[in-house]
Amino acid sequence: MDGTVLVADDDRTIRTVLTQALTRAGCKVHATSSLTTLMRWVGEGKGDVVISDVMMPDGNGLEMLPKIQADRPGLPVIVISAQNTIMTAIKAEEAEAYDYLPKPFDLPELMKRTAKALAAKRVAPVPRADAKERPEELPLIGRSEVMQTLYRLIARVMNTDLPLLVTGESGTGKSLIVQAIHDFSDRRTLPFVHADAADLIALEGPSRLLAQVKGGTLVIDELADLPEEAQARLVRMMDVPGDHAPRFIASSQKDLSKAMESGDLRQDLYYRICGSELHVPALRERVEDIPLLAEHFLITAENDGSPHRELSEAAREVLRRFSWPGNVRQLENTVRRLALTSRSEEITQADAEAVLGPQAGPQPAAAGFSDEKLSEAVGRHLQRYFDLHGDILPPPGLYMRLLREVEAPLIEIALAATGGNQAKCADLLGINRNTLRKKITDLDIEVTRRRKLM
Repeated sequence: MDGTVLVADDDRTIRTVLTQALTRAGCKVHATSSLTTLMRWVGEGKGDVVISDVMMPDGNGLEMLPKIQADRPGLPVIVISAQNTIMTAIKAEEAEAYDYLPKPFDLPELMKRTAKALAAKRVAPVPRADAKERPEELPLIGRSEVMQTLYRLIARVMNTDLPLLVTGESGTGKSLIVQAIHDFSDRRTLPFVHADAADLIALEGPSRLLAQVKGGTLVIDELADLPEEAQARLVRMMDVPGDHAPRFIASSQKDLSKAMESGDLRQDLYYRICGSELHVPALRERVEDIPLLAEHFLITAENDGSPHRELSEAAREVLRRFSWPGNVRQLENTVRRLALTSRSEEITQADAEAVLGPQAGPQPAAAGFSDEKLSEAVGRHLQRYFDLHGDILPPPGLYMRLLREVEAPLIEIALAATGGNQAKCADLLGINRNTLRKKITDLDIEVTRRRKLM
């Protein structure tokens, strides 16, 4: 790589790691913990690429992007952030960030994106209309790879006119995503209208819906459940939408390809609505997000009047091991119940098991998958990961990134099984104890020593 990179992060370790890696790659690096210093460097014409954290001691990195683009049109800015919510991805996209990576980031991946930014000949962005005031937070939280991929895809499809299909199991948050796409899109000032079978079948239903939506967003929940007549009406609406065409968004928790094969869904409707597709992963596909979501729901419950509660590590482990057939909605209800029923400030393992019932024991989370080989489960999740990207290939560095995704939970579970005894854990895994220690450090795994009961 050839060029000068400006690094802004209040974490000294991150500054050191990035400075060393970029310098070894042939770059000149200026690193700072201050946004004020970063903006001075930008104003002085320094730097070919900026790598900036969001939350800094003297300001918000995302809020500085418009000024950076005004002072230095076309200067690529790569945003890195530990705020792993959909809002970060959307705001980065709106602020014309060159790229966005959640923390903890994969260093080789960041290096590749920096090299691409240095090589790119960026065109000055077209100014966007001033955004209206919007809510700062949405309950779409997750630092897992599948959720970060979903956030980036949402940001890409948000302002297109293509019909959109949002799929996923019940309770995964499909309705939240549909609402978010409208609320943060260019159509946000226009109506947001849900259409059901009765609306579509009524004699003047389609024309009344189009008059009501006025070019906004028209949502059809559970597409495959519509009767044949409603599906036919919807096809005609999409073919002749009139002068103020709405954005059509449909949702479904069913396998629509099977619904077409069985005749429950018209093929012409499926191909019209599936201009682009977002699949919302089940909670069991992003287990690493469960503690983060649980903490969020505890805070929400406290704000709603429940007592202050914190999860013990043992309770977190119970939540992680549960299979969550009801997904995020079930997790939220469970956490709110724990906030009310726990007898002490710290929610214990016994509290969590009492609320979740028999399935919270050591054997259950694998229920329903007992006959599935590990390779089949991995293959299923990998295929889902590729499907999430649609026609776009996943970011480079997939092999090492996936190994890391598997390695971290393997070591965490092995440590839990051996009561945090690293010697026993290393023996169980069949690796050197020093190797295990290094991996614990590199993967930022928390080790808790406790007496094994079995």
